[in-house]
Amino acid sequence: ADKKIAYDAKLCQLLDEYTQILIAAADNVGSKQLQNIRKGLRGDSIVLMGKNTMMKRSVRMHAEKTGNQAFLNLIPLLQGNVGLIFTKGDLKEVSEEVAKYKVGAPARVGLVAPIDVVVPPGNTGLDPSQTSFFQKGEKVGSSEAALLAKLGIRPFSYGLVVLSVYDNGSVFS
Repeated sequence: ADKKIAYDAKLCQLLDEYTQILIAAADNVGSKQLQNIRKGLRGDSIVLMGKNTMMKRSVRMHAEKTGNQAFLNLIPLLQGNVGLIFTKGDLKEVSEEVAKYKVGAPARVGLVAPIDVVVPPGNTGLDPSQTSFFQKGEKVGSSEAALLAKLGIRPFSYGLVVLSVYDNGSVFS
């Protein structure tokens, strides 16, 4: 309960202090990667992650408390695995800074491939029966994952992806 109260206070303080918020998807982003993003943005921006229901509750309560209904525009954006980036900087620059922290990732079994994966031509040291592949939108199987790992290919890259922007009550995709 104490943590929730502290989180609520922090979110309210940030909502009062910053007029611009980037809403970013954080699927498959590791904690070390998030730490680097926070470090890169330090100074003019703050990254806040949290449970969606808790964030929605805090935003609703803050809108009631301040009478500023514009905050309620944030609520429909809090869906899926998202974080808020509060900023005073230039929105385009902050988005670009966030995009810099993409990290290559190995194909993991059961993930849906975000891109087509093609093994570059050349000697792989494996026979042709082992090098048939998957297309975008297909689930990664254990044999594909094992093969890509053998070849040292990290086909996917993950990072925070800015989905929408909240600027003084207005929302843009």
